[in-house]
Amino acid sequence: MLDLLGPACMARAGSSISNDERVEAQAPSADTALKRKRRRWWISVLAAIALVAIVAAVTWFVALPRYRPSLHNGERLGVDVSVHQGHIDWNRVAGDGITFAYIKATEGGDFVDQRFAENWSGAQAAGIDRGAYHFFTFCRPGIEQADNFLRTVPKDASALLPAVDLEINGNCQSRPDRETVYRELNAFLNRVEASTGKATILYVGDDFQSRYPVRDNYRRPLWLLNFLRRPSENWTIWQVDGWARVDGISGSVDLDVMR
Repeated sequence: MLDLLGPACMARAGSSISNDERVEAQAPSADTALKRKRRRWWISVLAAIALVAIVAAVTWFVALPRYRPSLHNGERLGVDVSVHQGHIDWNRVAGDGITFAYIKATEGGDFVDQRFAENWSGAQAAGIDRGAYHFFTFCRPGIEQADNFLRTVPKDASALLPAVDLEINGNCQSRPDRETVYRELNAFLNRVEASTGKATILYVGDDFQSRYPVRDNYRRPLWLLNFLRRPSENWTIWQVDGWARVDGISGSVDLDVMR
């Protein structure tokens, strides 16, 4: 009996030791646990980044284009358009709360926006107040530019104030000194205002202002771009953004507030 039991007991004892070794081998080491912890941390970080990216995309592509600022007393919403907006359904634009529009008429001494006449008549037919604007270039005399604007825009006492777009971005390569720019701008303003009997609104881009501080030297109504925030300077028109979605206009358009 002792001989028979001995090997069995030894076998069981050997089996027990072998199981303990397997359990010890299966237990995660400190390094393995740390790696798993780091992996979980990175998964959490990546998930958070993905969530932020989704929220940002929804805001940029869905919420921002439909953003409309709160209006104060006497303020109203409008757009400014050019040939880049293509054909516009002005009745639908009017139905989307837009009550005024500035329409690009001319640029330089001889360029006329291809859709100016169409947009000018379409806005009026839809009951939208309309005004015309000119893109001022450094490469043509102010008088020539004023004449181009005046022969393109029909005389209309009910039209909004004429406007001139002053930006370096998109302008010609010339960069004249301040005295030259002021002289040619004065020539443009004097000719246009003498013909229309109205002051001219100045849209002054920050790039233009930093080189030619027109806002500080001209007493005219100002049209200012300030992304989503009301400008701290005095303004007549505030461009809210350039990515608005308005019914009747394909793609994005500048959204403006007038007071």
